[in-house]
Amino acid sequence: MKKIVSILVLAATFTGCNAQKKPIMTSEVTTVQTRDMLVGKYDKKALLKSPYNLWFNPNYENYKPSAATLSELKKHTGGVTVTVFMGTWCEDSQHRVPEFYNVLDAIGFDTEKVTLIMVDKLKTTPENFEAGLDITNVPTFIFYKNGKELHRIVESYMESAEKDMLKILSGQPYKHAYQD
Repeated sequence: MKKIVSILVLAATFTGCNAQKKPIMTSEVTTVQTRDMLVGKYDKKALLKSPYNLWFNPNYENYKPSAATLSELKKHTGGVTVTVFMGTWCEDSQHRVPEFYNVLDAIGFDTEKVTLIMVDKLKTTPENFEAGLDITNVPTFIFYKNGKELHRIVESYMESAEKDMLKILSGQPYKHAYQD
């Protein structure tokens, strides 16, 4: 009996490791479980390639930002740069990063002003891009104006991508999910 149970457990484990990458749909948000992981500095184009496009494209397309908020946000983007830390393995990153890019594209923000850094599960990179930046959760979006950090969004939006960005860029009070 113990041998049968052991064989079944081993078979289930082997099957799970070799299963096809399948999107998981949850209320218009797609998550893809994959062992593929990018680590280092990339740009948005890396997320448009397989297997990352399996979650990037639907999450980008399904996000519908507020037009009124976008109009106001666009007024506050001068001199702004953004550094994004994300994990291609992380469900929150798979949801939030496409939404973030959707907002940037909607307001015509120059994505050359976005530094996209992919981290491993320890939230590190071989080049130590994360050094001194207190990256505890991903995704982390750090907003800078004229080289000075304004604020950051950590792991999830408090309201929505565009509303959180507007608060930060317009100087309104804002606290991220892990801030006291």
